[in-house]
Amino acid sequence: MGALAVTAALVLDRPLVDPEGFLGPSWLRLPLLILGAFLLDILPRTLWYSRMNPALMRDIARERIREHWDRERITLVVLGLVSFYITYVCYRNLKSFLPFIMGEDKYDRELHLVDRALMFGHEPATILHTMFGTGFSAHILSTIYLWFLPLVPLALAAWLVWSRNITFGYWFATSQCLAWSLGTASYFALPTLGPGFQYSYLYADLPDTGSSALMESLFYGRKGVIRDGAEGAVQSVAGFASLHVAITLLVALMVQYTLRNKVLHIVFWTNFAITVVATLYFGWHYIADDLAGVVIALFSFWLGGLASGQKFDRHGLASHPTSTTSQVPVDAE
Repeated sequence: MGALAVTAALVLDRPLVDPEGFLGPSWLRLPLLILGAFLLDILPRTLWYSRMNPALMRDIARERIREHWDRERITLVVLGLVSFYITYVCYRNLKSFLPFIMGEDKYDRELHLVDRALMFGHEPATILHTMFGTGFSAHILSTIYLWFLPLVPLALAAWLVWSRNITFGYWFATSQCLAWSLGTASYFALPTLGPGFQYSYLYADLPDTGSSALMESLFYGRKGVIRDGAEGAVQSVAGFASLHVAITLLVALMVQYTLRNKVLHIVFWTNFAITVVATLYFGWHYIADDLAGVVIALFSFWLGGLASGQKFDRHGLASHPTSTTSQVPVDAE
């Protein structure tokens, strides 16, 4: 991804941009996430076990650092976050270069016709607006859809810092990088804008939400980059495939396969299902976009698992690690 982004920038004579996002620009997010994850691991545990006794805090914090923050854990955290953010920044830049590389040819009409065929001549958006209404439910769906923005870095940090087996952290980081890379490739394979941009009249009855504000921001951001030559900005409009669907499914799969808490299983599978509905409800994606996102998630999850030493059991419905760490040997799993 890094080589592709640099090559594209040189050929197009356009700068590589460090895009703003959750917690600010990427160069700031990376050390903040590492520091935040470290403090979140150390401080609550220290305060709890010390019973707020300052005399005990230092020894408790040192013990946690010695037991948990060994060389293996530090290597995982640094490599995982650095690899992800290189991939993500390159993804954002390559996505921004898309109109300059592929031109204005889009496949929205074809995917829109597929949507109508799958819905027996009806619009998916109209069906969902009728089913769920266009009032309070729109704000609920918007909130869940936008939860994706902080979910991506927070989930990654969680698996890197607290995974009970080091290999689970490598599994998630590898799968994330694969998913974002495959998503980037899909934008070039089948360029689209998405129904919310190409067929905006279908969504005129929706109230103002965070999702609609984001869509408007992306519209003007795209215009600024393509038409106005805005410096230091990226255009972020591309429909196929849906990385919201891919990443929320990937998180749900990681929760299912590496965590034992049934409540978390339900929460993250529900988050995935609602995200799928929201992508169609607001016009972010066509049905084909969501299906492609599912394929990307499954392939990335499987390949990331193999690369990190996981063995899939029960025809892929379960797994166990085949590699070991100093803290968690395989036979302890």
